[in-house]
Amino acid sequence: MAVNPIQVQKFLKGIDYPATKDEVVKAAQSQGADDNVLDTLRNLPRDNFNSPNDISEAMGQQSG
Repeated sequence: MAVNPIQVQKFLKGIDYPATKDEVVKAAQSQGADDNVLDTLRNLPRDNFNSPNDISEAMGQQSG
């Protein structure tokens, strides 16, 4: 099931950028993200993010 980038951003409130993929996953997990969101973040094609927009762009690059 596809995950909406806006939905994902709700789980990333308060994260400090730049952030690594691991930091993004941990932040989402601490905000109560479900497995679908966490799996999406774990599978992003980038390892470092400078802004929420970077995460949204990476989600758009995922094939699926």
